[in-house]
Amino acid sequence: MMSKIRFTKMHGCGNDYIYVDTSACPIPDPQSAAIAWSDRRKGIGSDGLVLIGRSPIPEADFTMRIFNADGSEAMMCGNASRCVGKYLYERTRPWPLPLTAGYGRPQTELRLLTLSGIKLLKLHINNNKVESVTVDMGEPAFADDRLYRPTGHESSGIFVSMGNPHYVIFVEDIEAVDVASEGARLEHHPQFPERCNIEFAEMRPDGIRMRVWERGSGITMACGTGACATAVAAARAGRATRQCRIIMDGGTLDIAWREADNHVLMTGPATFVYDGEIEMNKW
Repeated sequence: MMSKIRFTKMHGCGNDYIYVDTSACPIPDPQSAAIAWSDRRKGIGSDGLVLIGRSPIPEADFTMRIFNADGSEAMMCGNASRCVGKYLYERTRPWPLPLTAGYGRPQTELRLLTLSGIKLLKLHINNNKVESVTVDMGEPAFADDRLYRPTGHESSGIFVSMGNPHYVIFVEDIEAVDVASEGARLEHHPQFPERCNIEFAEMRPDGIRMRVWERGSGITMACGTGACATAVAAARAGRATRQCRIIMDGGTLDIAWREADNHVLMTGPATFVYDGEIEMNKW
């Protein structure tokens, strides 16, 4: 008899993933599942698969593993982390013991263990629902700037790591950029041996307009770590202050690069799409 996996489809600013609570539904081969289920014609359709689990260490409450649409495992995803916060608060209440038993933290805070470390989530609640989530994304890291010709002219990009690698290129007209061809080419550039997420950004009066080519997924509607990297790159280059809005195809995120501890804070929404079941051997 074929077993069925219960899943929830969610998105953060259009960056959509399939979410599975592995304490109830273990996934023995997440790489293959991510490839099959992410297919927008033959599967559920998504940018990838996110597995939610209980933390094996006391410093965190839950774990998050992310598998891109090509089956590769990602270090971190800002949009997915917000969705995990909403999922846990609204779908697993009353909260498990670690979140309520004298840890000195309000029930609207959550520690999420990822491959890029523990991320602190602050849930903003209205009428017992999570309206938005602020994620402490930690400190950015930099490397030497590199030169490319992404739009037919020489353009200087800025490399920023937010636990995963990003290369941010500022352009005059983002609509003129062929994100698909340039993103795919730069993702696999020899200077990025682990491949790279590529952001194209245009400075506008109402914020920074950004489009993204995600490593392992291609063009996506939004990228939380990419939004953080873009905001940091803009501030570092003197193009923006440490607080700005990042406007993506699927929505807008508010980013603050805090001077006190150099941490980047990302605030934005998370949305349920639907719940479903899929047969385990659908790959």
